[in-house]
Amino acid sequence: MKLLFLLACAGLLAAGCATKSTPDQRRAERAAAYASLTPEARALVDAGQIRVGMSEDAVYIAWGKPAEILQREDANGLRTLWLYEGGWMEESRYWAYRQVGRSQGGMALERYLVTDYHPRTFIRAELVFVDGRLKEWRTHAAPR
Repeated sequence: MKLLFLLACAGLLAAGCATKSTPDQRRAERAAAYASLTPEARALVDAGQIRVGMSEDAVYIAWGKPAEILQREDANGLRTLWLYEGGWMEESRYWAYRQVGRSQGGMALERYLVTDYHPRTFIRAELVFVDGRLKEWRTHAAPR
């Protein structure tokens, strides 16, 4: 069971790595935007940090592509919401039974504990942009 769990985790990790870009790839992809950043903003982006007032390009280079982008327009201008997802493996335990042979013949039921793991996702961070600039952001802890 543990081997199966480890193989499943390795598969999820490999699948996740295949689709995620690295900061170096994102800097190269948006080289003009990166070059136009101030030295202070460039240092933050290189460290994977964001700050209110940053452009969408700077946040993209720092954190990567969001899981979802939502937009709405109101009297204050165009608001864009970027949602980043996080994940964890939820553990569930339950009792199961199996048939075992007895030494004196016949069969008996033996109770054993089973542990299963299920991948779960949650909204890890919400970023609000107004007219292309980061207005506010917040992070969320993984539910437990």
